[in-house]
Amino acid sequence: MLGDIVLSVLPALICITLHELSHGAVAYALGDRTAKDAGRLTLNPLRHIDPWGLVMMVLFHFGWAKPVPVNMYSFKKPKEGMALTALAGPVSNLLIAAVFLFLYGLLYRPLYLTADSAAARTVLEMVWTTAYLSLSLAVFNILPISPLDGSKVLFAFLSDSAYAKLMRYERYGMILLMLLVLTGAASGVISGVVGWLYDKLFFIAEFAFELVS
Repeated sequence: MLGDIVLSVLPALICITLHELSHGAVAYALGDRTAKDAGRLTLNPLRHIDPWGLVMMVLFHFGWAKPVPVNMYSFKKPKEGMALTALAGPVSNLLIAAVFLFLYGLLYRPLYLTADSAAARTVLEMVWTTAYLSLSLAVFNILPISPLDGSKVLFAFLSDSAYAKLMRYERYGMILLMLLVLTGAASGVISGVVGWLYDKLFFIAEFAFELVS
C-alpha cells in the first residue's frame, strides 16, 4: 500500500502542475495577467499544490490543485474567456494521458519484456500511472460543480445575472466535493468514465509498441 502511494506522488504532481499551468497560460493568452503576476505560470509543483487535493489524488485517483487566480473581466468576452480557461485544464490532462500512453507502449518492451530489473518496471508503472491519473483528473474536473472546471463551462451558457448569483455560492461547492469524495458517492461513475476513456485511448500505446517491435 505504501509503495503504491509513493509511486503515485510523482505522477500526481506532473498531472496537477501541467493542469494548472494550462489554465494560467490560456488566461494569459486571452489577456489576463493575474496568474502570471501571481507566479503561477511555472512548472514548480509547489506553487500549484493543494495538500488535501494531492492526498485525494494519490489515495482516490481524483483530486484538485490550488486554483489559478483568474480575473474574468480582463477578457474581452468574460464568460467565454472563463470557459476556455477552464477547459484548458481537462484538455491538457487528455493530452498528457495520450503522451504517457505513447511512452508506455514505446517503453513496454525494453522495460518490461526485456529488462530483468525491478527499477525498470517501476519506471514503466509510473508512466502508466501518470496516464491513468491524468485521465482521472480530467474527468473529475469536468464535473459541473463549483469550483471545478466543468462549472465554469456550464456557467458560460447562463445569463449574466444567473452567472453572478451562482458564483456567490461557489465556496460551498468544495464542501459538496469533499462529501462526494469521502463518501465515495461519485467514485463509481468517475471510475467508469475513466476506464472507458482509457480503453478508447489505449490504441496509442499499442501503436507505439508496434513502432519498436
